Amino acid sequence: MTINYTTKGTCSRQINIEVEYGIIKSCEFIGGCNGNLKGISKLVTGMKVEDVIARLENTTCGPRSTSCPDQLAQALKQAL
Repeated sequence: MTINYTTKGTCSRQINIEVEYGIIKSCEFIGGCNGNLKGISKLVTGMKVEDVIARLENTTCGPRSTSCPDQLAQALKQAL
């Protein structure tokens, strides 16, 4: 399954995720903090969708009520 999620309230504009049998096969952020988001993408690749949601949901960025990691969790929750 391919997920193309438009983010809300973050510097990144979109997250493209490939999920197969409940495991994240690839993750790409468009926009945002390049190095940090590449790192997050590498960390979540190979993880179970449920584990990523549990770890990243409700992560905030400064005064914002969301973040790029939280938006990744929201995208995965929506896809479930």
